[in-house]
Amino acid sequence: MAKRNRIIYWMVTVLLSFGMLSAGIVQLIKLDAEVELEWAYAGFFFTAAGAVISHLAAGDSFGDFFSPLLLLILTVASWYFRPEDRKVVRLAQTLQ
Repeated sequence: MAKRNRIIYWMVTVLLSFGMLSAGIVQLIKLDAEVELEWAYAGFFFTAAGAVISHLAAGDSFGDFFSPLLLLILTVASWYFRPEDRKVVRLAQTLQ
């Protein structure tokens, strides 16, 4: 049973990694259909925020949730400082 669980873990983890990597690549190459959605930021935000909340609820120390907190801050900073042509308001205006 342990071997089966290990295999499932690695298969799912590799697929998740490819999913996150492909979302990043799509954002980098500015693929029109995906850039308009801007969901990559939301996914990373919810993941990092959920990790921070889970650590807080478990009563973990600051050192335990520092990494997801840093990722959360970096995600928000990246979203906030993204170029004008990547903002949803700007995209909506160009689609009209």
